[in-house]
Amino acid sequence: MSRTATVERNTSETKIRVSINLDGTGAAKFDTGMPFLEHMLDQIARHGLIDLDIYCDGDNHIDDHHSAEDIGIALGQAFAQAVGDKKGITRYGHAYVPLDEALSRVVIDFSGRPGLIYNVELTRATLGRFDTQLFQEFFHGFVNHALVSMHIDNIRGKNAHHQIETVFKAFGRALRMALTPDARMADIIPSTKGTL
Repeated sequence: MSRTATVERNTSETKIRVSINLDGTGAAKFDTGMPFLEHMLDQIARHGLIDLDIYCDGDNHIDDHHSAEDIGIALGQAFAQAVGDKKGITRYGHAYVPLDEALSRVVIDFSGRPGLIYNVELTRATLGRFDTQLFQEFFHGFVNHALVSMHIDNIRGKNAHHQIETVFKAFGRALRMALTPDARMADIIPSTKGTL
């Protein structure tokens, strides 16, 4: 069964198209007007082995807030569609990822219940021209629409680029673990409730 999805989300602030393949090779194509966010999205594709094609035409002349948040929302919607009823997935995923002095941990549960714990104190307010507060908005959008519970912790780091890159790499690896099919659960939803 193909685990793919395409979502289009059009508002007065953004026009977004997201296509994903959960069983991809890490191929990535981005056109968002936010180069640093694209660099981070590439980490999800590469380390999650998830094909991503993301287009966003947003009101970046104001700032990047609407675009970053709405990409998170559309990406979350695409994940929810591609995962389907969640039969046979591992469900839980976690990863620790270092980059020089920085170390981050991401733990995710495809629980059907959205929740984000975000403990990331970046050492700079901007990376390139990208406002680092918008990373949390991106993850909130994703969590609320993918219907996952996720804990993100930057354990240590001094270089803000390293800090946030370890977060996105760990996010990709945690997704990969959680979404990997478990042959022993092939026709089973991984929950005592019988539904997620």
